[in-house]
Amino acid sequence: MLYELLYSLNEYYFPFNVFRYITFRTVLAAITASLLTFMLAPFVIERLRSFSLTQQIREDGPRTHISKAGTPTMGGILILASILTTALLWMDLRNPYTWVLITATAGFGLIGLSDDYLKVVRRNHKGLRACHKFALQIALATGISLFLYHNPLDPYSTKLSVPFFKRWLLDLGLFYIPFSVFVVVGSSNAVNLTDGIDGLAIGLVAVAALASGVFVYISGHARLAQYLQVLYLPGTGELTVFCGAMFGAALGFLWYNAYPAEIFMGDVGSLGLGGALGTLAVITKHEIVLALVGGIFVVETVSVILQVLSFKLTGRRVFRMAPIHHHFEVKGWPEPKTVVRFWIVGIILALLSLSTLKLR
Repeated sequence: MLYELLYSLNEYYFPFNVFRYITFRTVLAAITASLLTFMLAPFVIERLRSFSLTQQIREDGPRTHISKAGTPTMGGILILASILTTALLWMDLRNPYTWVLITATAGFGLIGLSDDYLKVVRRNHKGLRACHKFALQIALATGISLFLYHNPLDPYSTKLSVPFFKRWLLDLGLFYIPFSVFVVVGSSNAVNLTDGIDGLAIGLVAVAALASGVFVYISGHARLAQYLQVLYLPGTGELTVFCGAMFGAALGFLWYNAYPAEIFMGDVGSLGLGGALGTLAVITKHEIVLALVGGIFVVETVSVILQVLSFKLTGRRVFRMAPIHHHFEVKGWPEPKTVVRFWIVGIILALLSLSTLKLR
């Protein structure tokens, strides 16, 4: 909205032409989202506390987490509100990809909000039943996938791009739909599983958003895409602005979510952010690269799967506690050290993912 207004003024004053550039609006989006989150967080924290929307600590979790009881949760409402408000201000609302991403973020956020509501307000520690949660996620992801499958703007709507190889495309045909559903739902839940200690998930989301922004910008830039042998997807460059908003909101929230956290994002934040990252990857054909960009999210998910399978099949646990960040906590790593070390690995993985742009 603000983008359309300001850019239209270039007819009267040429400097307003700067608003047509995606890079400029991405910077504005990052600043806007970070300021919105940072400035509104104290008010949101106070309101959540006044409504007793506070964290309930699992009895089977690390004993060091007992002190976190009573910390306001559902802070993801603030994160998503900042991202979506910023997107509406600085993105081209005539671009269909803008609305796909807004729908994915808001939709997965609402599913998380329902889960948080049952846990926090209704005092049902299990929240939404797993079958109901997955059914809602799959339904939303299927709707997004069907739109992209029939998208006339995308000449590669059923193709899977393989990194490290020039123009190696796998045509998945109709199988593209369940594959993209798997990517989006898997990404959403992977971020959710990672959100277990102060600052861990939101810091990694910031890293992933920054790396995803690079891929998205290149995919939507004809010359860069041709030079780097990346699929050129007209219109997708606009999503770089959304990545900037996600990065800015993550930084603003991290100020209050860093150890010791003053607020938690809850499922409304983790499911919404994870759904957005997965949708970005599907739109720009970087599904495989997402597994590297969000490598920590993948490891966290795999650790839970291995733990459950091992215990059911053998009665033994692979890790002292899952997800894997709890394993290191139980081993004696202080929480801040665990978070920073996971961030370091996440940054390295993001840099490795960017290297795939040249290794083709």
